[in-house]
Amino acid sequence: MRTILHSDINHCYAAIECLHHPELRDKPVAVAGDPGQRHGIILAKNIPAKKCGVKTGEAIWQAKQKCPSLVVLPANFPLYLRFCRYVKDIYSDYTRNIESFGIDESWLDVSGSCFGSGEDIAKAIMKRVKSELGITVSVGVADNKIFAKLGSDMKKPDGLTVINRDNYKDKVWSLPASDLLYVGPATTAKLRRYGIETIGQLARSEQLFLKSFLGKWGGMLWRFANGLDSEPVADMDDSSAIKSIGNSTTSPRDLENNDDVSLVFHVLCESVAMRLREQGFVCRGVQIHLRTSELHTFERQKKLTLPTCISSELHQAAMELFYKNYDWQMPLRSIGVRATDLAAAGSCVQLSMFVDEERRIRRQSLEETVDQLRGRFGNFSVRRAVTLTDPILSGINPKEEHVIFPVRYVKKPINY
Repeated sequence: MRTILHSDINHCYAAIECLHHPELRDKPVAVAGDPGQRHGIILAKNIPAKKCGVKTGEAIWQAKQKCPSLVVLPANFPLYLRFCRYVKDIYSDYTRNIESFGIDESWLDVSGSCFGSGEDIAKAIMKRVKSELGITVSVGVADNKIFAKLGSDMKKPDGLTVINRDNYKDKVWSLPASDLLYVGPATTAKLRRYGIETIGQLARSEQLFLKSFLGKWGGMLWRFANGLDSEPVADMDDSSAIKSIGNSTTSPRDLENNDDVSLVFHVLCESVAMRLREQGFVCRGVQIHLRTSELHTFERQKKLTLPTCISSELHQAAMELFYKNYDWQMPLRSIGVRATDLAAAGSCVQLSMFVDEERRIRRQSLEETVDQLRGRFGNFSVRRAVTLTDPILSGINPKEEHVIFPVRYVKKPINY
């Protein structure tokens, strides 16, 4: 029987900021990408802010409407990354099988450990993180990665939940299906249309029925709901944080010319750029993925002159790659774009005398404002004029419909 832990740093960014600003510890605090401007986005909040109704992903002005006394701090990603490494150093005292899920969450395989049971090790880790680093983690213990992740979400902050073969139906099956890892908004809506609201209902459904409207992922989710995940936890030398952020789409009709491709790339690049900003990243490279009508597939990539999270710059790079590498011998069935070689936003950058940096800042500010409007009123509330030339091709919503799959299931490098 395996013993898997999932450890999650509680309110990671906000907790680390409060540790360094003890005078703010009992006040509502949020970390935002750009608190100097009204259109910054909340990246994290502490418990007092959460009690006031502040939510991750909303605009600062929305958060301050709920909590006028909210203290908003700028994000300091190098500091957060350093603390996350300290936490993983503690994990490594108990096992080498550590697999990251983002920067603040990790799975640990402690099967057969000489340090005691999974519950004993979880308690030891929780105690050490609190005493040595001044922050807390919540830990789930199970015999598989999916239930361990569910367990770490059940009791926060500083909580421990054990899920085993004797209690999983009582603890897990009554939870909403959306609590299951990799069940996003789009999948939740599909399940709800077929009367599946809870993990238990998902677990008791027929696999063939789920596959009929979810495809192969229906079978995967059925296994997750029944705790039948057997994927291993990676060795710490193999695990890594997010390496890229991308979106692709199979178009509603074949793409037949450069204008078609440019239009779809606009939609995809806006989604990728928005997700980069949400996660606090810029990219230093762009990769495109092309699949022809005869299902021939290839990818091309290039380095960027300057790191960016601006959709128009991603689009320009994608089209340059496309013009250089495709000759239209046949139509395209699907295309994708990926931001690669990620770095923390705000990292030091060597500026170029040939680039209008003020104009780039204005562009990013404009796109952040559009992010807020779309977050409040929907993805199609603000659109580029060019997308109105073909509503069918531009009618996709890749930001909302994308699904995050673990590297162990898709057998590819981590792609968020």
